[in-house]
Amino acid sequence: MQAMIFSAGLGTRFKPWTDYHPKALAMVNGKSLLERNIEYLQEYGIRDIIVNVHHFAGQIEDAIRDNKGWGSRVQVSDERDQVLETGGGLQKAEKLFQPGRPFITCNADILTDLNIHQLLAFHQQQQALISFGVTNRSSSRSLLLDESGRLCGWRNNQTGEEKIAIPKKQLQAKAYSCVVIFDYAVFRLMEEAGFSGKFSLIDVYLRLAPDHRIMGYDHSGDRLVDVGKPDSVAKAEKVFP
Repeated sequence: MQAMIFSAGLGTRFKPWTDYHPKALAMVNGKSLLERNIEYLQEYGIRDIIVNVHHFAGQIEDAIRDNKGWGSRVQVSDERDQVLETGGGLQKAEKLFQPGRPFITCNADILTDLNIHQLLAFHQQQQALISFGVTNRSSSRSLLLDESGRLCGWRNNQTGEEKIAIPKKQLQAKAYSCVVIFDYAVFRLMEEAGFSGKFSLIDVYLRLAPDHRIMGYDHSGDRLVDVGKPDSVAKAEKVFP
């Protein structure tokens, strides 16, 4: 299985580090976030990895080259011209994926020990187009799932804004873990739905949800740290030695 690690973001919440470096190279106990995610994927036998780059792209390319991909085959999807967010970044990288094969994505700034083998088994059992990890942790935004775990909507917990793709009376709010398994057909479906340029994967999920099984896999209790701000590094260093 191939994987893509989203590493192109500007990291505006992670200043002052990101005034001079990409967030993906921020260190947690002596290892960069990028290295930790590559090692996480290696634990499940995944060594064919795509990394997208934009902010201080050269630093990430140098780190990959100097460390020989930390033991993985790492291809770079270059977004120097324009940062494309997660959806646009995935679409741009299509040519680097093996046609017809499912693949996994994760975010460089999320550290977790979600069991990828269990997520993949869930994805296959559910015959889903897309399956992603979710937990019960507090979050500024939530995905809204029905009793079976199917995605039905999204909520901004700070503003109360909701986007409902499948109206149902009772929905569970879960936090998105950013570890996602996709069937390769998602590329064709994104194109058919008119997606291009800069857009979020959340928008893709909500657009495709009424006609395709998009499922949340609850792994509450697993370790997970969103290393989104400099003060979260200390928390990550306690959780991930």
